[in-house]
Amino acid sequence: MKQHIAELIRTALNELNTKQQWNITEIPTIQVDLTKDKQHGDFACNIALILAKSLQRKPRDIAENIIAALPSSSRITKIEIAGPGFINFFVSSTALHAMISDILSAAEQYGKKEIGKGKKVLVEFVSSNPTGPLHVGHGRHAAYGAVVANLLETVGYHVHREYYINDAGRQMDILAVSTWMRYLSLCGEKISFPANGYQGEYIIDTAKALQTQFKNKFQFSSEKTLSNLPLDEPQGGDKEIYIDA
Repeated sequence: MKQHIAELIRTALNELNTKQQWNITEIPTIQVDLTKDKQHGDFACNIALILAKSLQRKPRDIAENIIAALPSSSRITKIEIAGPGFINFFVSSTALHAMISDILSAAEQYGKKEIGKGKKVLVEFVSSNPTGPLHVGHGRHAAYGAVVANLLETVGYHVHREYYINDAGRQMDILAVSTWMRYLSLCGEKISFPANGYQGEYIIDTAKALQTQFKNKFQFSSEKTLSNLPLDEPQGGDKEIYIDA
């Protein structure tokens, strides 16, 4: 229905451009939206407001001209101007019911278009941070990303889905050191935990699981572990030394 209304408006603009010499060099994108209040119709278009500046005319006057030039359509029962120049369309119940038949007939093919035919799109989504516990937001973002990718595919785009595992780099170094330091503490070593280490309880839980499985296999004395570090952790200085060393 949105496309049908947009095509009606495009036809009207072409006619006005020719007969009234509106001098529209390029018809802008015609955006048709659902109305927030059904008292104002089923669909609304702001094309008159968009054209006001280039045509140097009042939006409502432009809207009146567009409505007068619109081709008749059995799907539209009434057209009104609202506010500063919005064009509101009231759709017939017959047209709305016909859409249900179209949806049922097309089944899974309903809504498929070729808008993006020949075009490629990269959708990157989720990329959950591996240095902390998963939460409901990760699942929600996965669903959002999957839906966006599916919609783009439905309208013809060649979609490549990208999920970065994020299992390398600085954060993973900090995760490894933080877990190991907690593990050493569980082994009885007196360790001053670095301020820039990961502080969450889940680090301790991971360290406990590590110790349960491997016992003291990875234990080193605190003296040997801290041999390359200054006695006191620098305040406001380069705290990264506690991870790098």
